Amino acid sequence: MIARFGAAKRRQWIAALAAGAALSAACPINVSAETTDQLYEAAKVEKTLVLWGAGPSAGYETAARAFEQQFPGVTVILMGGFSNVLNARIEEQFSAKKVETDLLVFQTVQDFVNWNKRGLLLHFKPEGFETIGASSKDKDGAWIAVNANPIFYGYNTEQVAADEVPKSALDFLKPQFKGKLISAYPADDDATLYAFYTIVRKYGWSYMERYMAQQPKFIQGHLGVARSLSSGESLISFDNTIGSTNTAKREGGKIALAAPASDRMPMFFTSEAILKDAPHPNAAKLYVSWFLSKEQQSRIGVYSSRSDVPPPEGLMPLSGYRLANGYLKFVTNEKRLVALRQRFEKYTGPVANAGGVK
Repeated sequence: MIARFGAAKRRQWIAALAAGAALSAACPINVSAETTDQLYEAAKVEKTLVLWGAGPSAGYETAARAFEQQFPGVTVILMGGFSNVLNARIEEQFSAKKVETDLLVFQTVQDFVNWNKRGLLLHFKPEGFETIGASSKDKDGAWIAVNANPIFYGYNTEQVAADEVPKSALDFLKPQFKGKLISAYPADDDATLYAFYTIVRKYGWSYMERYMAQQPKFIQGHLGVARSLSSGESLISFDNTIGSTNTAKREGGKIALAAPASDRMPMFFTSEAILKDAPHPNAAKLYVSWFLSKEQQSRIGVYSSRSDVPPPEGLMPLSGYRLANGYLKFVTNEKRLVALRQRFEKYTGPVANAGGVK
């Protein structure tokens, strides 16, 4: 084809090729990630993965031991806690320029968004990246949702009959539920804050006056909510997660889930991110590849962030519910987030009832 060009045209064409080659060299595109075998060989040299996970530790322990069994020679060191505590400790590592953690799994995705803007996260796209929705991942792989968490209604099955289960937020204001409502603190937990926000956005702030007249209980963390419901100490909640419910059921609790009929059901997610200066980056990439695989996501017991994994047993696909699905936009509006935390804290007071994340 070059032969058919004139000399001037030919020089322009060659120059364009050279410019394109230079641009490609300056901005390399990661067309294909390393294979699992390649990552495993590199991870065995590193020997260790330091994982910090927010929320109840039982799920992380189970996953870590399964990972170690599948990939002998790589040991997972776990640190659990609340996202809004662990993130401050990560900031301390950044400030000291001494990163000791490899992989984070947090609810506070806004931390990942901010850290990515500061160039502090490693970009990695595991196999199946394309099955995860755009609102549940960074387009370059800086962070990726590892689950999808609708916030269901929860109730004690021994003390609340099926026909008494609330169908909307207004039903939580019924006299029979006075003193028996529970949720996490909205000013302390962004998922709970999103749930409360969706309610006051529909029913107005006067709803909070009526809700507080019901003498609700607030506790730190969703596991505490589920345990209170399962024991009968509390009867109902509009702030209940599948993972915490599963834990309470395994402990023998009497608890069940219900979806709102008249309101949208809020949904949030937890996500993973690998720190750019992680001491064991290949072990971190291996774990992310394994945990986000279709096979492993089918075992996690909650909704997957992948579109090709079926819903948990006994629950409909997410498309079967009316969802409030703007969590990412909600938590990345820092000015509004701070204002809402302050406003809700005026109703609930500061955290005085620590639940724990065991």
